[in-house]
Amino acid sequence: MKIGILTSGGDCPGINATIRGVCKTAINHYGMEVYGIHSGFRGLLDNDIIPMDESSLTGLLNMGGTILGTSREKPFKKKGTAVSEDKPAILLQTIHDRQLDCIVCIGGNGTQKTAAKLAEAGVHVVSIPKTIDNDVWGTDVSFGFDSAVSIATDAIDRLHSTASAHQRVMVIEVMGHKAGWIALYSGMAGGGDIILLPEIPFDIHRIGDAIIGRLKKGKPYSIVVVAEGIPTLGGKKAAQYIAEEIEYETGFETRETVLGYIQRGGSPTAYDRNLATRMGGHATELIAQGLFGRMVALKGDTIDSVPLSEVAGKLKLVTEDHDLVVQGRRMGICFG
Repeated sequence: MKIGILTSGGDCPGINATIRGVCKTAINHYGMEVYGIHSGFRGLLDNDIIPMDESSLTGLLNMGGTILGTSREKPFKKKGTAVSEDKPAILLQTIHDRQLDCIVCIGGNGTQKTAAKLAEAGVHVVSIPKTIDNDVWGTDVSFGFDSAVSIATDAIDRLHSTASAHQRVMVIEVMGHKAGWIALYSGMAGGGDIILLPEIPFDIHRIGDAIIGRLKKGKPYSIVVVAEGIPTLGGKKAAQYIAEEIEYETGFETRETVLGYIQRGGSPTAYDRNLATRMGGHATELIAQGLFGRMVALKGDTIDSVPLSEVAGKLKLVTEDHDLVVQGRRMGICFG
């Protein structure tokens, strides 16, 4: 059996560990042939595909990024104007010409949508959820999330000393698009005093009152963790908007920090390495069993899978009854 493997969308820690998990299981245990597809779905359009063997996998477990490269190519996305190439047809032709029996797609929500469309077109597909945002529906956790939370938590830890020394309000913006998972987990782990998430409405006046209330209790500084996807006015970035509003509401000196792409780079944590390895191995098991059109998923402590048709187009978001939100509020943390 010949399988192709690609990585699509944004990079994140653990992709290479996943590639390693898929390929080592496929080659060593099942005797499959594996082909690496460069630059995501663009590689299928350009026929940029190379054979992979044991030598291709050396040193991947702790390596950040992706050795296959990535892109945000969406071959099934409809455009308003005519295009010069029929991308779905080209993609399907490449798969046919290369005699690939299955395509393993590693990626986030956009990748899951494309993988589902491939499956609808008759291609044998198995996908693996990859995103630091942890917003892929159907899996408890996506690899990359733990690494991003660890990086963000370390940054928050470091801001405590600066905030304390200067008796300031420090606002730190973390990634996550429309989901507040990184802000919630790093904010709680880093001892944030105020945590603002896209999923939970906030009142800037209450935030100001919370900061003033802390001062009255003898706490002259505050740490505010904000998710990049919170609503703002005037097109301002989350941290800038919140910092300006806090200064206006309280008169306290406020500084902003945008953590940015550092959250997606570098080596994966031990947890993400193991999760990526498990997910990669399970993807190959699905292929061996002929179970296609499915996404590998973590359910509790078990690696399972769900139909791609159920995943595509859905987001997993933070809810107000999440344990960390409930416990945070009991401890006096302001969520807006």
